[in-house]
Amino acid sequence: MKIALLAVLGLFLGSLGGAALGVGAGLAWVEIFKTTNFEGYSGMLVFFTFMPLGAMIGGIAGAVLFGLLAMRDDAIPVEREQIARPDR
Repeated sequence: MKIALLAVLGLFLGSLGGAALGVGAGLAWVEIFKTTNFEGYSGMLVFFTFMPLGAMIGGIAGAVLFGLLAMRDDAIPVEREQIARPDR
């Protein structure tokens, strides 16, 4: 269950981060290649192409990364183990 929940969290956070990076990459593309702004073409290019691609790539990468981290039981302890104390 821990693996699935962390994978979903990674999917969510990766999608948000990837979408933001996609918008940044799209705006850079528009400026570098001087994309025309006729009838909002450059805005549609950024928000209908670069943002969804960034969100998909970021979501998959985030889910895989968080899933791999969750599978390592020694890296993320869920409960602390009780140390057996000798009777005094």
